[in-house]
Amino acid sequence: MTAGCSVIRFLWCLALIVLGGCSTETTKKPETSPSSASSPKAQTPAAKPAPAPRPGGATSSLDAHREGRTPASGPLKEIYFRFDRYDLSPEARSILKTNAEWLRANPGMNVEIEGHCDERGTTDYNLALGAKRARTAMDYLVSLGIAPTRIKTTSYGEEVAVCKEASESCYQKNRRDRFVEIRPRSAS
Repeated sequence: MTAGCSVIRFLWCLALIVLGGCSTETTKKPETSPSSASSPKAQTPAAKPAPAPRPGGATSSLDAHREGRTPASGPLKEIYFRFDRYDLSPEARSILKTNAEWLRANPGMNVEIEGHCDERGTTDYNLALGAKRARTAMDYLVSLGIAPTRIKTTSYGEEVAVCKEASESCYQKNRRDRFVEIRPRSAS
C-alpha cells in the first residue's frame, strides 16, 4: 500500500510541476542598483521611479516597498503557510472562502495574488515557492467559482519581507499570500 501511495504522490507532484510550467504566473524581483544592494534605503526618493498607477488605486507590495512604506490592507485577507510548504491549511481555506465571497459580491474587481516567502533558501527557490503558493490560492478560488480571468498571480519570493528579524515568528509573517484588489480598466 505504501508503494501505491508513493506512486500517487509522485504522479501528483509531476502534474503540479507540468501545470506550474504552463501557467501564466509572473515572477517579480525588486530592481536594485549596486548602491541599493547593501541598503534598500540608500536610494534617495528622487532616484526612485514612480510606480505605475493601478486601476482602482490598489498598491502592490513591490510598489509600497519601493516607496519605503507598508502596503495598505484591503478587504481581502492574507493567508499564511508553513515552512517550505504551499499547501493550504484549514484556516487558509476559510480565509479564501471569505475572499471568494467578497469577489462574488464585487464582480467589477479582479485580484492579484502575491506569493511571499521567508529569507531561508535561495532566491530562485523562494521565487518558485512563492509562485506555487500564489497558484495554490488561485486554484482554490477558482474551485470556489471565481473566474480565472479575474485572478493574476505573481511571486516576490523573499524580496518584499514584512519582517526582517531572524526568528520563527518573523519568518511566519513573511510566508504568505497577499491579495491586491484591482479594478479592471474600463473599455473606452
